[in-house]
Amino acid sequence: MLVLQREGNPDGLKSEDVNPRLIYHYGLPSGCNLLAYDPTQKILAMSTLDGRIKLFGPDNTQVVMESPEAEQNKFLQFIHTQQFLISINAKNHIEVWDIDKKTLVHVHVYNEEITSFTVLQRTFYMYVGDSFGNVSVLKFDNETCNITQMRYRIPFQASQGSSTEDLNDAAVMYILPQPAAESKRILIIYKSGFISLWSIQDSKPLFTTGGTLIYSLNHDTKKVTAACWACPVGSKVVIGYDNGEILMWSVPHSDSKAELATNKELSGTQSGPLFKLNLGYKIDKTPIAKLKWAYAEGKASRLYVLGASDFSSVNSLQVVVIINDQIESRTTKLGIASSEPRVDFDIVSSYNEHNKHKDDCFLAVGKSGHVYLYDDFLIEKYLLQSQSKSPPLLPKEVKVRLPFADSCITVAKFITDNPCMISSSDQEYISLSKKIPALFSFEAKAKDGSSSIGFSSFSNFKNIYITGHSNGAIYFWDASAPLLIPIVSFNQQSEDDQSLSGVPLTALCYDMEARLLISGDQSGTVRIFKFKPEPYATESGFLSLQGSSKKGSNIIHSIKLVKVNGSVLSVITSHDSKYIAVGSDQGYVSLIDVAGPTLLYERHIASELSTAVISLQFGMCSLHGFEKRVLAVATKDSSAWALDSETGNILNTAAVRPKKPSKALLMQLLDEHGTSGVSSGGNSFDDGLVKELLLLCSEKAVYVYSLPHVVQGVKKVCYKKKFNSSICCWASTFCSDTGLVLVFTTGKIEIRSLPELSLLKATSIRGLALSTSKPNSLPDSSICASQNGDIIMVNDDQEVFIASVLLQREIFRHLDSATQVYNKDLIIPQVIQSDHVIHKEKKKGIFSSMIKGSKPKHEPETEPDSARESFEELSMLFSVANFPLESEIQENLPTDADEVELDIDDIDIDGPEEKPKGKIMMAALNKQKLTSKFNAFKGKLKEMNAKKEKVQVKEEPQDEKTGSIDQIKKKYGFSSTGETTSAAKIAQNKLSDNIRKLKGINLRTAEMQDNAETFSSMAKDLLRTAENDRRAS
Repeated sequence: MLVLQREGNPDGLKSEDVNPRLIYHYGLPSGCNLLAYDPTQKILAMSTLDGRIKLFGPDNTQVVMESPEAEQNKFLQFIHTQQFLISINAKNHIEVWDIDKKTLVHVHVYNEEITSFTVLQRTFYMYVGDSFGNVSVLKFDNETCNITQMRYRIPFQASQGSSTEDLNDAAVMYILPQPAAESKRILIIYKSGFISLWSIQDSKPLFTTGGTLIYSLNHDTKKVTAACWACPVGSKVVIGYDNGEILMWSVPHSDSKAELATNKELSGTQSGPLFKLNLGYKIDKTPIAKLKWAYAEGKASRLYVLGASDFSSVNSLQVVVIINDQIESRTTKLGIASSEPRVDFDIVSSYNEHNKHKDDCFLAVGKSGHVYLYDDFLIEKYLLQSQSKSPPLLPKEVKVRLPFADSCITVAKFITDNPCMISSSDQEYISLSKKIPALFSFEAKAKDGSSSIGFSSFSNFKNIYITGHSNGAIYFWDASAPLLIPIVSFNQQSEDDQSLSGVPLTALCYDMEARLLISGDQSGTVRIFKFKPEPYATESGFLSLQGSSKKGSNIIHSIKLVKVNGSVLSVITSHDSKYIAVGSDQGYVSLIDVAGPTLLYERHIASELSTAVISLQFGMCSLHGFEKRVLAVATKDSSAWALDSETGNILNTAAVRPKKPSKALLMQLLDEHGTSGVSSGGNSFDDGLVKELLLLCSEKAVYVYSLPHVVQGVKKVCYKKKFNSSICCWASTFCSDTGLVLVFTTGKIEIRSLPELSLLKATSIRGLALSTSKPNSLPDSSICASQNGDIIMVNDDQEVFIASVLLQREIFRHLDSATQVYNKDLIIPQVIQSDHVIHKEKKKGIFSSMIKGSKPKHEPETEPDSARESFEELSMLFSVANFPLESEIQENLPTDADEVELDIDDIDIDGPEEKPKGKIMMAALNKQKLTSKFNAFKGKLKEMNAKKEKVQVKEEPQDEKTGSIDQIKKKYGFSSTGETTSAAKIAQNKLSDNIRKLKGINLRTAEMQDNAETFSSMAKDLLRTAENDRRAS
């Protein structure tokens, strides 16, 4: 074997010419595990396991954003009415995304383990709970795009009130702002089950219940795993536990001091929850993963319950509604059976401008990352009418996949910069794109997958994407813009057969100038579609050639069939489009005359390992001074063969293959210096250019052979490159065969020059995980590329990756509008509204509202001025430290010397009384209010300068008078005015010192009490252990 080393081509492709990158992502991202929804902008966010966030907006707008770290997110939440999205990953990094600019604007590293997170809507404040039971307040500055931690905080001990909870289960699991009082109170739910209603202004718990004390009475230990409000005013909360229990607790919600005092007295004696939901989760010990409450008028309010995906439960997802307000224990439940466990769900509202119909879709994410859709209206209808004489049908599950394709894509072709394009209208594209149903919509589709999109001619489209499907259908798509718009579909099998064959397509070839489309399927049938010169629009608009053959005559001139041996794997046309070469999985190479069609010859390739013909190409080579027309053949085992184009005789007696063959992916004939070559004039089979090299790419390596030596059966390697660490799954040439693009199973893309195979650029597309096709099975993914290096990758019929290779190449129109999910011009009402709308209820059921005289559903509930002022006061509240930080406590701790002198008698108890802890902060706030009011009069004071000067002149005698009075006081032994002031300062300093000492004593007393409790607990455990040992002996 000879290996030739040639100098690089100075006129070939260079590294500065290429820039492989992802242009657009369409569909559902793989590995989805978390959902978030913005009801104002109607934007759905999906987070993936590798740190990507996919946004879906109105009018089919989509965009994907990538975090610098490929980490899984555990929290995802929008700031409503704003352009920001907050995500928290597994490393406790709080990331802020600007969804208008589609970029990451800030990352805040949190030092503790974040166990709960809540955005206080209509503000930029966020509550963060950690594993130690503490709650912190963060603020996002939308001008500087920075997160700062406020001084306000809720320590674990402060939220417990008089209760004593175990620190082992102190993690804050949920922080729920109370509906209709979001700026005043929050409900904190701890892992132990302890519930604390916290007053933000008073900085103290108003109500406590649950926890280890109540559970210990029932000899039950359970941990909180899910929670949500279960009424619009925050009077009831539903909590799910790790043992499968679902309990409902009562929470005070009125601002009345009498009611709060009554509830505070009852909180210490409450024996248990109000209600227990028996849904079957406790039998299997399935933890409750998520709870969501959907409020509606009448009896339609319902609770969505999700069990943990790690547990095999048939009805892991259930919906519950209480249908009788008088008998609260009577419930109706709907178990949503699914093909796989669910990991998350949400309710998404979509609005179609054409039919003015509002759809509420219930979305559920499977453990595999697939998304399933249910009609939420049908769920509500079933729950309300299931007990009637004629109950409705169960809601159907719809797996979300790419639109207009009812079957998976098995083969595809991509044509860019259409040479036959005449004109293209931007306005036409915009109007057509809005007619395409949304990805999460139940809008009916025609049985043939068609739409009302018109078709006039292929010459109107800049880029065309052609797909062959597993049911035998062929689709043409307008790929001039990111959103793929269907142009025409072909279901006809012959002139007389208009039904789908149901046989998967395995090969496609499209010759636009010759108006030929050739398809091959698994059964060995080759179909030759001949189009009319000027296709025109049909009455129905979208061309679907299923049904009448007369309808097909509008665009198709003829359909011809040819049968070959084996499944068709490769199809190629000759230079003049008069002949078609076909390769099958049985090793047969067939040459067909299109005019007949007539089978000219059929040759069998007897390869040693695998005879499947994966690639064919017509060409001309120079052999012993003579030009020879050859048909190059590559088989699946990476063997290269050469046939005589005219006769089909095999020219090489032995195949050329690597020592360690692997699955072949691509074969291409090349010139020695790229596009240059000596032409002897075209002919029927090839372009007349003499080819000197043969490129053969496999999963493990790529080789460049000498073509004349291949024809003679001699292995002569000019260039080679082995892939040591990864497996290549697809390859293609571009830019007149001067560049090679390689796609690996890991999502890595390499760009190499031809024929030298030198690496120009490499990149990785996150989320692109491909696999090699299995024997005797259809591929899970489809990849194709244009001659300009534009790549379309379809993964599992649920997402599309569109990438470009060349630098500064713009293949799409309207890319910015297709990715603009955020609407800046959306008119948002200035009236502050509550997230939970308050409604009337006739009776007080377990899920009913407790407010009378409220507004109906269709009228927004306006918050009173007091509520608006409460939100404005939060800035002052959160800016003041309501509890000393641990660092401040350490500074105030007494030293050893202080401990010797410190005594309770040193404190002057007759001095000024210390203000209560809750009043300290309010006093500071009152000072701030007085200061702000005083500053408001600065303008008026400046206008009184003349009067001030007169006052100062008059005050001079007064000062002299004061001085004479001080002299008289001093003469008779009394203190002067200045000395009296200094004495007051000394008393104030002494008081501050006494307060500091008292704090030190309190801290030491609390520490000693904690140590005593710890020792007491240890002594009890030791005594219990000794008693058990004594009994055992």
